[in-house]
Amino acid sequence: MKTKLLLATTLLSLSSTALARNDIGQYSINELLHTSKAKSVLLDVPLYFGQQSHSEVKESFGEVMTNKKTNAFNKSDREACEWVMLSALKALQERAQREGMNAVVNIQSFYRKREFSSETEYECGAGALIAGVTLKGTLVNL
Repeated sequence: MKTKLLLATTLLSLSSTALARNDIGQYSINELLHTSKAKSVLLDVPLYFGQQSHSEVKESFGEVMTNKKTNAFNKSDREACEWVMLSALKALQERAQREGMNAVVNIQSFYRKREFSSETEYECGAGALIAGVTLKGTLVNL
């Protein structure tokens, strides 16, 4: 009986540690934007990451943020992170349209309030059950 109780306690402690996983990964923006999922989900609002060059800003709404989460259960970190990144990008595009802007510039990751600015990669936190992306970007008219 004591052996079974010890085994159950050990398994429970190991599983709760695994569920608490929150790995931060960096993934390719370019690879994501060229997937069929991206082409079917994203709107026709240009997205510029980090310090990517773009035409002159004629009007700026200002900086906005989006924080999206998705179910990561039974998915690879990459799969869950790609899906949640697309959701976050679409949210930025929809907000730009609502505010009368036609592009989002200076997009950077802001996962757990940590800035990560890159023209080629984004950050995503992935655990056993949930994956999340936080983005900041500036809504503009070009």
